[in-house]
Amino acid sequence: MKKILILAMYMAFSIMSNAQYVSSISYPDIKKGIIQDTSLLSVKYANTITAEELSTHLRILASDEFEGRETGQRGNELAAEYIAMQFRSLDLPTVGTSDSYFQDVYFNKTYWSKNELKVNGNDYKHLWDYLSYATVNSEFSKLEAEEVVFLGYGIDDPNYSDYKGKNVAGKVIMINKGEPLNKDSVSYVTGTKEMSDWSKSVWNKLELAESKGVKMVLIIEDKLSDFLNNNRKFMVSPSLRLGDGKTEKSKFASHLYISTTIAKDIIGEKGNKVKRWRKKNRKRGKSKNLTLPVQINGVFDKTIDVIDGYNVLGFIEGTDKKDEIVVVSAHYDHLGKRGNDVYNGADDNGSGTCTVLEIAEALSIAKNNGEGPRRSVLCLLVTGEEKGLLGSQYYSENPVFPLDKTIADVNIDMVGRTDKTYEDQPNYIYVIGSDRLSSDLHEMNERINQDYSQLILDYKYNDVKDPNRYYFRSDHYNFAKNGIPSIFFFSGVHEDYHRITDTVDKIMFPKMEKLGRHVFHLVWELANQEDKIRVTVENEKKG
Repeated sequence: MKKILILAMYMAFSIMSNAQYVSSISYPDIKKGIIQDTSLLSVKYANTITAEELSTHLRILASDEFEGRETGQRGNELAAEYIAMQFRSLDLPTVGTSDSYFQDVYFNKTYWSKNELKVNGNDYKHLWDYLSYATVNSEFSKLEAEEVVFLGYGIDDPNYSDYKGKNVAGKVIMINKGEPLNKDSVSYVTGTKEMSDWSKSVWNKLELAESKGVKMVLIIEDKLSDFLNNNRKFMVSPSLRLGDGKTEKSKFASHLYISTTIAKDIIGEKGNKVKRWRKKNRKRGKSKNLTLPVQINGVFDKTIDVIDGYNVLGFIEGTDKKDEIVVVSAHYDHLGKRGNDVYNGADDNGSGTCTVLEIAEALSIAKNNGEGPRRSVLCLLVTGEEKGLLGSQYYSENPVFPLDKTIADVNIDMVGRTDKTYEDQPNYIYVIGSDRLSSDLHEMNERINQDYSQLILDYKYNDVKDPNRYYFRSDHYNFAKNGIPSIFFFSGVHEDYHRITDTVDKIMFPKMEKLGRHVFHLVWELANQEDKIRVTVENEKKG
């Protein structure tokens, strides 16, 4: 039964393999034996990575004592200290700030100190009836409006415009998501059923509104509860951005995502006019602004605190090629705690953190035995990933070792569980980004897998059309966008993702051990082969 399932999956993904980058499944030839000769240094030191030691680390890092490791909080500092203690026990050199294992990172912690909204005297509740992000919105100690301009979809395009002939400077506007379609679902913007960039990102509309001098944009969100749920990690924690307390004017207009209940309250007695607008817009693709009389009162005050964070650096110096650097990265932060609920983050990303610690130990043992790698390896544990890849962004903008000497990044994020697809076949891993910049990296990983690991390598999420956009959502991307070949190992999402139930008792340590050894073999070859891997594909900088 399992073989039939895997075969069906293979056929399905093979159909997808005509994308720009590989998106099929790669199966090892299991008729060929795995290399286990311990006279080979790669095998000898990979074998020091064990399920038992991974378990020891994770039961500490994902314990309640570490309080979910939220960036800027006590638990995150405890985790950073624990990681540094491991590097200290390996007698690794201190290459961080002030001769330490830490790279200091500063964040602006931005949150609403007061967030209130009234429409026609009716009180509405933030994170229930509407949503606004403190980091990208301006403060309004007193927002008042006696009218709202219903501006269709908020688009200004050569083929369709809601703004043409309209002056909305200093006004509050209300817009729909998406773009205008005719009765056959053909876009008036593109002239086809393919949606334009106006539908793909609301930020285009908000940037346009700011350029038009709009005071506030109200975005109608038909499924606000789903929207809130999908943005859970940004909602349960105050927002962080890199910074030292200074703020810059946002290029986006201030905005609220509002429920249909609020939208109906604003429309009021003009409901029939709005219906006629929608009907004509669908039939002719023409826009006409509607001014809606309403009484809006709001208070949006925010506070910005400067907090400290830490990337933790474990450096294993190479020999004859020591100026070239291989980075092995993982984020160690998670979502923290809310009341008595602890978001332990055993899989996300305690699993990746512990794997990097074990790789650092294996490399250190090799070096102490006089058999260390030729190139240097930086084991980089970053903070702030859950806040938007901030720790790795800071490192890429303030590298301890030159980026032009950094030949590759190997990133590990959530490798301790299985997803629904592979719940009966844990001998797999999703591989993302391996061929985005370097065919050498991709081919090396395939070869090492056949020789030493024989995992099922699933490239599903490497597809350029992957709706999850995982390629852009983990720390390897801050290296990839700088032209550094990067590969991201990931086991997929499960039902406990970003929930308090992501706990150690559900971790599959033998699976972690196998993946950890595979990554070690890859890092070992990257660090020891004569020629560094080449950048063979034009860099893709799309966020």
